[in-house]
Amino acid sequence: MELDHQKFFDSFFGKHISLNPAMLDFLHDHFKVRAFKAREIITESGGYERYFYLVLSGVQAIYLINDKGEKVIFGFSFNGSPSGAFDSFIRQEPSNFFLEALSPSKMIGITRQDFDLLFEKFPEFYVWRAHFMEDILLGRLSREVELSTYSAKKRFDAFVQRCPPELLEIPQKYLASYLNMTPETFSRLRGLKD
Repeated sequence: MELDHQKFFDSFFGKHISLNPAMLDFLHDHFKVRAFKAREIITESGGYERYFYLVLSGVQAIYLINDKGEKVIFGFSFNGSPSGAFDSFIRQEPSNFFLEALSPSKMIGITRQDFDLLFEKFPEFYVWRAHFMEDILLGRLSREVELSTYSAKKRFDAFVQRCPPELLEIPQKYLASYLNMTPETFSRLRGLKD
C-alpha cells in the first residue's frame, strides 16, 4: 500500500486514538484499494455491503428509490470520509440503500471479518468507534433540524458553507434531492450565489 495511506489513516483514526506501528501494519494489510467508474453501482438495494470504505478520491451518493422511481439522496461520501451501505455492513443483512459512484472513485475497504478482528486485536479502536458514532448521530440530528426547520435558502446556504468543493461538481439534481428541494429551486439559489 502506498506510503501516503499512513497519513490518511492518521487523519481518519488518529483524531481520537494514537496509532502505533502494529495498528498501522494491520490497517495497511487489511484495507484494500478498490476503484469504481462514474455511475457505477457499488452496493445495490437488496445486496450485501461487504466493506467499510474510506474514500481516497471521488464522490459517492447513498440513496433509496421512492414510489415514483426517483432517487432520494440521504448522503454523500467524498475524499477523507467513510463510505458504504452501513445498514447492511453493521447488521450483515441486505441493504435498503444503493451506493453509487457519482464520479470516478478510489476507496480503500476492509471486510466485516477484518473490521471485527481490528477491534479484537486493538481494543483502543472502541474509543475511536464511540467518537465516530457520536459524530454520525450529531450530524444526523443537525440535518434533521435543517430539513425540518430551515427555509430552502437557509438549507442551501448551510450546505454550501460546509460542503467540500468536489460536491458542487456533481449533477445538481443529486444536491437538490439531498436538500429536499426541486432542481429548479436549487438552480435559482445557486444562481444567487454566483
